[in-house]
Amino acid sequence: MIQYRRHLFDQIQRQLYKGKTLLLFGARRTGKTYLIKKLVDEEKGKYLNGETQQVREQLSSTNTAQLKELIGNQKLIALDEVQSIPNIGMILKVLHDTFPEVQFIATGSSSFELINATTEPLTGRSRVYTLYPISFQELKEEEGYLETYARLDSLLRFGLYPEVLSKSDEDKKEELANIASNYLYKDALMMGGIKRPELINEILKLLAFQIGQEVSLNEISNKTNASIQTIQRYLYLLEQSYVITSLGSFSRNLRNEIGKSRKYYFIDLGIRNSIINNFNLLTIRNDVGQLWENFCILERMKKNEYERRYVKRYFWRTYAQQEIDYIEEIDGKLSTFEFKWSDSKGKIPKQFAEAYPGYEYKIITKNNMMEFV
Repeated sequence: MIQYRRHLFDQIQRQLYKGKTLLLFGARRTGKTYLIKKLVDEEKGKYLNGETQQVREQLSSTNTAQLKELIGNQKLIALDEVQSIPNIGMILKVLHDTFPEVQFIATGSSSFELINATTEPLTGRSRVYTLYPISFQELKEEEGYLETYARLDSLLRFGLYPEVLSKSDEDKKEELANIASNYLYKDALMMGGIKRPELINEILKLLAFQIGQEVSLNEISNKTNASIQTIQRYLYLLEQSYVITSLGSFSRNLRNEIGKSRKYYFIDLGIRNSIINNFNLLTIRNDVGQLWENFCILERMKKNEYERRYVKRYFWRTYAQQEIDYIEEIDGKLSTFEFKWSDSKGKIPKQFAEAYPGYEYKIITKNNMMEFV
């Protein structure tokens, strides 16, 4: 498997030894372990796997003498996949405060547990990062623009998980099925109090056909025979364990604007296509527009995260079906985007233009995507 140079590596390396504990989140199999092991190698630090019984026992208390024995004379300690370690937030706080000369890095694949467990004790003491599957830009830097652009159809079918990219099409399908069944939902199932594991796949299959559309909780509830509260909880768990992401609707309370809906996208299109078992060529698919919208929004998320651009993200729609696929707000300025696989024609809805002057509007196609991702 090719080991891609990750943009977050440079970001994190620049933050070493600045008095902050570094927290790295992201789905399993996205490359967190490789990234921190590379840091450990370069910095001559120590790597600890938080999923092993030995490490969990070593970190079972905040006894400073016991922790000192674990740390030794290391200047950098990387704690990998620590979401299953009890009281990890308090332990990290004690480590941070007791050993200020040591750089601590902790990774986790489920932010709904780790964020709750770490951010409050580590207030003012940490920096948080998210690692996604390989980005188009990272792939381009490894393979070159023309080669990567030529793979665009395949990326929309099989996604960008590191272990998938270098395999044959048949092996990609098997690897994606393996990731989805054995890794992706592990933390949600283990820590989320899931009582109906099969409901996860039912919900994801319904979401897979609704990319770019407002999701109706009532509809999902009726089709899965689950309460709306249960659907909301499962969606939350899936989002916090990096299976899906969502956009809320943009509204400044114009009477015709939709104000409380959400749209959901998959963190990786290969997982999405595996869930519905559709890896057909784009030329015979009827969902290319959905795939392209999901791809663009996820690549933009990666870009924003890795460049540390703090944006508010929305979509916009009216009850009269005027719509804008994607909006970013930075310092009160609105940038609006439409995603079209081939057709570059379009214009901003009149009602939006009149209500929100000063906006920027662009149509993103495969021909000008580089300026966006």
